[in-house]
Amino acid sequence: MIHVKNLCLNYGEKLVLDNIELNIERNSTCAIIGPSGCGKTSLLYILAGLIKESSGEVLIDNKFLQGTRQETGVILQDLGLLPWKNVWNNIALGLKVRKIDKNLIKNKVENMLEELSITQHKNKYPHELSGGEKQRVAIGRTLVLNPDLLLCDEATSALDEITKEQLQNLILELYKNHPMTLVLVTHSIEEAVFLGQKIIVMENTKIKKVIHNPYFGQSDIREKDSYYNICREVRKWLYQK
Repeated sequence: MIHVKNLCLNYGEKLVLDNIELNIERNSTCAIIGPSGCGKTSLLYILAGLIKESSGEVLIDNKFLQGTRQETGVILQDLGLLPWKNVWNNIALGLKVRKIDKNLIKNKVENMLEELSITQHKNKYPHELSGGEKQRVAIGRTLVLNPDLLLCDEATSALDEITKEQLQNLILELYKNHPMTLVLVTHSIEEAVFLGQKIIVMENTKIKKVIHNPYFGQSDIREKDSYYNICREVRKWLYQK
C-alpha cells in the first residue's frame, strides 16, 4: 500500500528526515513512535500530501504521491471540527463537499453516529462535547468517506487514561469493521503496541528499529504478559543509545 524510498526532508538547512525506507502493507496498521522532534509527524504529513519531501519517493497504491489524495483520511491533533456546525453537520461535511445525494448523506451520517455511539449528541456543538466525544466526531467525519488509508497524529494525546483506552478500543473495532490501512503517530508506548501491527521506532531523523507485533488485534491483550513484553522491547529501543 505505502512504499517510501530514500526519503529526505529539509527545512532550510535543518535535516528533518534522512533516507527513510518504509513499506506498509494494505489493510495493516503501523504505529510510529519516537521523541519530540525526531521527524515522525513530518513523515505523517508527507504521507498525507500536506508537505512535500525534499528528495526520495512516496508511492501509495502503486502511484507516486502528488499532493493530497481523496482516498486518504487524516485526523490531526487539533481535530479541525467546525465550531459553528453541530455534530451531524461536522460528520456530513466531506460528503456535502463531494455533492453526494442528500438521502445517501443522511443514511451514512446516521449509521456513523450509531456506530460511534454519539447519536444522542448529534445536535450539539463542539464546545458542548467532552474530549473523547470530539475525537469520535473527528473519526466519524473521516470514516464516513470510506478511506482506504487513515492517518492519525496523536489522536488520543489530550485524553485522560480511561478515555484514551476506550478510544483505542474503538479505533481497533472500527479497523476490524472497515478494512483500511492505518498509520498513527503516538508518544504512548502502550498505544503503539495496542494499535500497531508494525511499530516504527524513530530517533533524530531516522528509523531506528522496526518491531513486528504478533499480538495485535487481541482486544484483551492489555491483560497478558506478552503485551508488556512488547512494551518493554519498544521502550528499550526508544532509550537505547
